[in-house]
Amino acid sequence: MIAAERLLRRRSDGIGPPDYNASSPKGPAMKVRVFVSLKNGVLDPQGRAIHHAIEGLGINGVEDVRAGKMIELEVDASVTDAQLEEMASKLLTNTVIENYRIERVQP
Repeated sequence: MIAAERLLRRRSDGIGPPDYNASSPKGPAMKVRVFVSLKNGVLDPQGRAIHHAIEGLGINGVEDVRAGKMIELEVDASVTDAQLEEMASKLLTNTVIENYRIERVQP
């Protein structure tokens, strides 16, 4: 088994990643999603490649494709909106060319 599979596998013996439903001492865990997309006017070669592949499938009517990414975090209740903003703006995105949107996911 490769290392990544071992890290992703949940184990009852306490080895491996924590149970995502468990509550931490700082409060119940919550999922947060950060959606990152390129700003308008920034060239998107990945989006162009996807668009070209869609056309290659014979599907017409797709005007444009912009590729982005979604980063999912699991945080406890002590993590503030300001801290999430700081993570997104300083670490998860390049704010010169990318926009981001933060979404708290309800359980």
